[in-house]
Amino acid sequence: MKIALFTETFLPETDGIVTRLCATIDHLIDLGHEVALITPDGAPAFYKSAPILSVKGFPYFFYPQKKFCPTSLKIGAFLRSFQPSLIHIVNPVVLGINGIYYARKMRLPLVASFHTNLAAYAHTYGVPFLDPVAWTYLRLLHNQATMNLATSETMVHELNMRGFRNTRLWAGGVDTDLFHPRQYSAAMRTRLTRGNSEYPVLLYAGRLAPEKQLERLLPLLQTFETLHIAVVGDGPDRSRLQQLFANTNVEFLGVLHAEELAAAYASADAFIFPSTTETLGLVLLESMSSGLPIIAAKSKPSEELVLQTHSGLLFDAKDEKALTNAVAMLIAQPEMREQLSRQARAAIAMRSWENPTKKLIDYYESAIQTHRLHQSATTSDMDIPV
Repeated sequence: MKIALFTETFLPETDGIVTRLCATIDHLIDLGHEVALITPDGAPAFYKSAPILSVKGFPYFFYPQKKFCPTSLKIGAFLRSFQPSLIHIVNPVVLGINGIYYARKMRLPLVASFHTNLAAYAHTYGVPFLDPVAWTYLRLLHNQATMNLATSETMVHELNMRGFRNTRLWAGGVDTDLFHPRQYSAAMRTRLTRGNSEYPVLLYAGRLAPEKQLERLLPLLQTFETLHIAVVGDGPDRSRLQQLFANTNVEFLGVLHAEELAAAYASADAFIFPSTTETLGLVLLESMSSGLPIIAAKSKPSEELVLQTHSGLLFDAKDEKALTNAVAMLIAQPEMREQLSRQARAAIAMRSWENPTKKLIDYYESAIQTHRLHQSATTSDMDIPV
């Protein structure tokens, strides 16, 4: 099978979508499939054996790290050279429209996947009136596809309720060998705590942006004098957050990769996740794989994961005391932390990227078959004499 992926974000960016794509492409190639990518400019020319066409883009005014990518004549030539069996548009916003156009033009099956709840961001960025507009726009794009994929059962239900058609679950995965409790490092713990390794430390990993709602962590530092928080990642909100948390026990580590990132997870005491806008949060799976208990704000996706796996504590994001109480409970009860740690690792131990990728291939084959039947029916209708 030859798969053309249109994605609104890719390397050198680092986020959950990029992590998922890289792991998926790795397994697709290992299974003998061919992949090509169309991405915003700045990406490398190849990822493994997959050729990449970078399309010139312009930064969004409110989020300069993401790019608005209009159409390019190079896309058609690139796809004709690759001759894909199927087009997959990942989190379509603007660049994905090109995938819709070429799927129609080349009469190819189209799969779309939903990864980011942009409508929820409208409230974070102070434009709540755009919420229904965003949902209408996203539904219009996704319903051009033969099949839609969502990253949690919660989001499958949400999309179905909002009129998205033919929606299926594309579960997340994790590198269970890399993200493992054995990655614990005394040196990394010293780094996370600025040398105070005997003190409790919470880890956050992810994009630093307003929708991540990291300001919710400030009361913790005012309540627990010895508590440290280590922040891994980068993003448009980093400067504001560094000012907000100045002169506190918060360490901004920037972007970490591979073994260094795995060591950060395994060397903390718990993973803190204050966002309520996620569709899944692959960082939750990485923390669980590392044996790290989760303290997460209640949202339907986080509840789905944490309650099913018994891997952490949930708190009401609107109740400042709820977060403080959850952290106090873990600090005061190390036996609870150890139990949650074991349950987290046990729940995720068999959740490698291999199974989600095999399921994705099944979806691709189903979409191809559905498309062929539709094309055959259309042709037969045209042959019926009037």
